[in-house]
Amino acid sequence: MGPEIKGNPLHISVYLLIASYFIGEFIIPKYPLIYLFNLTGLVLIIISTIIFFSSINAFSVHHENPLPKTDTDRIIKTGIYAYSRNPIYLSFILFHFGMFLTFENIMYFLCSIGLFFWINNYVIIQEEKFLKNKFKDEFDRYCQSVKKWIFF
Repeated sequence: MGPEIKGNPLHISVYLLIASYFIGEFIIPKYPLIYLFNLTGLVLIIISTIIFFSSINAFSVHHENPLPKTDTDRIIKTGIYAYSRNPIYLSFILFHFGMFLTFENIMYFLCSIGLFFWINNYVIIQEEKFLKNKFKDEFDRYCQSVKKWIFF
């Protein structure tokens, strides 16, 4: 059994996308952005999709399950995981923020902030506690060499 995480981050991310669409489109007014921001958002959506599938591919290559509650036999340190310890979660945040910039829906922005705080302060902490107990010094070395997100 893996770490004790309440909720599946992928499911919650998708539910937030759906709720953001309906609330942002039908309840809260839009705030027009500069066209360059819209293009930046589209680029973020594309980059987040690439990061997500690169992360899933790394799990597949190592015959591991990407679901956070499952047990693991190894720490994946290659591919995208050489740059970020949590690229799947990074892709969720970037996707939501890209949706905000592209579609000018403030709910996507609010959800990206909320999702970041939940993942950073609850999900990742539980996962890292589990990995530290299981892999000890190997996980500590990995944490010292690779950032949690990308820049911090």
